Amino acid sequence: MDNWNEIRTAATVARMETISAAADQLGVHRATVTRHIDALEAALGAKLFQRHGRGFTPTELGRELLRIADATETQFGELTRLARGTKADLQGEIVVTCLDVLVPYILPHLASFQSAHPGMTCHMVSSDRKLKLEYGEADMAFRLGLKPSNPDNVVLDAGTIAIGLFATQDYIDAHGMPDLGGGWTGHRFVGADASAPTTPYLEWQRDTVPKSAIGFRTNSVVAIWEAVRAGLGIGFHPTGTAEDAGLVSVHAPEPDWHETIWAVTHMDLHRTAKVQALVRILKANRRSS
Repeated sequence: MDNWNEIRTAATVARMETISAAADQLGVHRATVTRHIDALEAALGAKLFQRHGRGFTPTELGRELLRIADATETQFGELTRLARGTKADLQGEIVVTCLDVLVPYILPHLASFQSAHPGMTCHMVSSDRKLKLEYGEADMAFRLGLKPSNPDNVVLDAGTIAIGLFATQDYIDAHGMPDLGGGWTGHRFVGADASAPTTPYLEWQRDTVPKSAIGFRTNSVVAIWEAVRAGLGIGFHPTGTAEDAGLVSVHAPEPDWHETIWAVTHMDLHRTAKVQALVRILKANRRSS
């Protein structure tokens, strides 16, 4: 941008409407302001100002120059903010929210974030209530289920949770290990009701396990996981935390048995330096996983 200094000078004159006020604002000599305006008008081949005894009034072209200059200043400010977001000296607090069951999956991302930005404080709100991103209740939300479709949100695939079929050791001791090839006679299952979200593993269960064997139904994927941990029957559970929960594998995960973790930000917050810094961490961890 060869004429940026002249454009900025002319925009300041358009705002202040006098050479002296613009010179004070810019911290330069009045002669410099006049020289910049003359040079820019010569380059454009048109007048930017009507000169009179009270000062300088912008022409229609001068008003357009002011509009473009203001927009350019805003874009430069955004670029500077993004650049600062890449530095380790980022300061302040970032608020993220997720379901309790997602905490073990989100904490490694936050550990990477704080390692890269030690000046940042991470505040995690673990809640079943969906915090309102549009009201600034959280900077980023981590969610399960279908991809969020609110057009005001920016959604990022933040990873997947492998799902397998499990039961508690007490259940296996009482009922034995089911014969996968010989049916499910004598066993009860934790399943989904008609209003539960559609997932490949729940579809597999609907196609494979008779309805009469479903002893517990719920509309919540998370409730299914918790019911399996509570010993209500054979059911689906994340493989990564099954061992810690004392669960026994009944059926290894199929290739398409997984839940996607969605990182959701409101469009008004998505470009803030702290959110962009966390987004970079999520993308980097996603590539390395």
